[in-house]
Amino acid sequence: MKIAQVAPLRDSVPPQRHGGTERIVSYLTEELVRLGHDVTLFAAGDSSTSAALSAACSSSLRSTPKISSPDAPLVLLLERAFGTCAGNFDLIHSHIDTLGFPLTRRCRTPVLTTLYGRLDLPELVSVFQQFSELPVVSVSSAQRCEVPWINWQGAIHHGLPRHLYSMHPNPGRYLAFLGRISPGSGVEQAIELAIRTDMPIRIAARIDPADRNYFEHIAPLFEHSLVEYVGEVTDGEKDDFLGEAYALICSVDRPDPFGLVLIEALACGTPVLAYRRGAVPEIVDHGMTGYLCDSLAEMAHTVAWVPNLDRRRCREAFEKRFTVERMAQDYLALYERSMHKEEDQSVDQSSNRAMRQSPNLRSQDDAPIEAAA
Repeated sequence: MKIAQVAPLRDSVPPQRHGGTERIVSYLTEELVRLGHDVTLFAAGDSSTSAALSAACSSSLRSTPKISSPDAPLVLLLERAFGTCAGNFDLIHSHIDTLGFPLTRRCRTPVLTTLYGRLDLPELVSVFQQFSELPVVSVSSAQRCEVPWINWQGAIHHGLPRHLYSMHPNPGRYLAFLGRISPGSGVEQAIELAIRTDMPIRIAARIDPADRNYFEHIAPLFEHSLVEYVGEVTDGEKDDFLGEAYALICSVDRPDPFGLVLIEALACGTPVLAYRRGAVPEIVDHGMTGYLCDSLAEMAHTVAWVPNLDRRRCREAFEKRFTVERMAQDYLALYERSMHKEEDQSVDQSSNRAMRQSPNLRSQDDAPIEAAA
């Protein structure tokens, strides 16, 4: 197939450090190329890919914070992917959430959009009402709960390359927190968990400029002797950071649509302690690859149970359910279905036009009532 992958421009594909969507786009794109498909990646110019790269800007928006008009490259991205170049592809896979919806509706090439973010935001309701017919994919079943009535085509969990993370059979002595330091990320509760259980915690997290005030507000928590802030880490650093941990702490205080860090930990053989929210129950098998909790007190109680979990089972769960090979095959199945559906609709439309233009082709059941009278 000739496939277009349309990525956000905020980070390169793959991102240098943090960036979940761009990371998944990269893994999927590389696997599709490996399988022999003709793939074009629409992304920032500092992206690295074995696909053909169509760059709407020379570098990612995050790496050029002084850009005068960040909307300008987005306009170019939309026009190239859904306009001037659309006819070159059998299917366009959009990873830019609702941003491409207006052009998707008018595009003659089949477009499939994966929604990555939270859908429980009130301002999104009117958008989905306006574009409810557009085919979309969720990254978990839980993500659909807020808008079950839109045109869902499937739920496809994220996948990672098998070689990206290695199995670490022996547990470490620290709790790990990986993600962003922002309101609702759960970093405060993770630190409180470490203090309650008297276990060291290492925090690898990015601080966005918008969250700087929040970080300064909670900064005194990081002065505790059990807390070590290591900053943002690369993929290579993440392998040891997660793999050498006693457990990953996922104390996110909101219903996350997926949680990429969860499968990264499982790939390293590291169990997960997490709140029973959002997509977490779809990823973590309670009592086998981690423990699902409803409160901080319950999570503190389960910390002592972690040695009962087999780290090999964590890795096995990753290899069975969360590899890039599985993700790519799931998407290819949706690509095929979307293309066939588009072909069927074209045939139906052509037949309807022919029926309207040639009265002799109408059946008796289609004849006007007055003619029958």
